[in-house]
Amino acid sequence: MAHEGEILWFSPEMRGVIPLDRRFHIPHGLKRALRKHPFEIRWDTAFREVMTGCSERPETWIDPRIVESYCALHERGFAHSVECWDDEGLQGGLYGVALGRAFFGESMFSRKTDASKIALVHLVERLRTHGFTLLDTQWLTSHLATFGAFEVPRKAYLKLLKEALTDLLK
Repeated sequence: MAHEGEILWFSPEMRGVIPLDRRFHIPHGLKRALRKHPFEIRWDTAFREVMTGCSERPETWIDPRIVESYCALHERGFAHSVECWDDEGLQGGLYGVALGRAFFGESMFSRKTDASKIALVHLVERLRTHGFTLLDTQWLTSHLATFGAFEVPRKAYLKLLKEALTDLLK
C-alpha cells in the first residue's frame, strides 16, 4: 500500500477472507437486485478505469505508483477487474491479483447502488468455477461481513495461502 509517499507491506495478525463455499452469503436485498440484471458484467476491459474509480475517495492508498504497478501486473495477466456497466458507462467494480488458486481482492467502488456488491458476487461465482480456494480481503469490514467474510489468525491464513499456492510452489 502507498502511505505518505512510500510503498509499504502489511501482514495483519488477523486476516479477512471471504468464503468460497456455502458460507458465502448474498443479502436478500442484493438477491433481488441481481434478478433485475441492472448491469452488464465485464472482465478486464477497463482495468485502469476501475483502479481510478477505487481511488476516487477522500482518503486512499492508491497513488499513481500503485496504479502503474497494478496495471503492469494486469498486462502480465496477474491482476484482474470485474466491471459493472450500464448505458451510462462504468458504474462500479473491483480489482485484485490472482496467483494459483488465491485471489487477493484489493479495492472496490460504486457509482450506482449495488454495483460493487454485484461485482463481488460475480467474482465469487467465477472463482468457484475455476477452483479457487482463497479470496483474501486483507482486512475484515462490516460491509464484507454481510457476505460471510470472517477473520483468520495469521498462522491459519498462511496455511490457507500455502494450500492455494501449492501448484506454484512445486
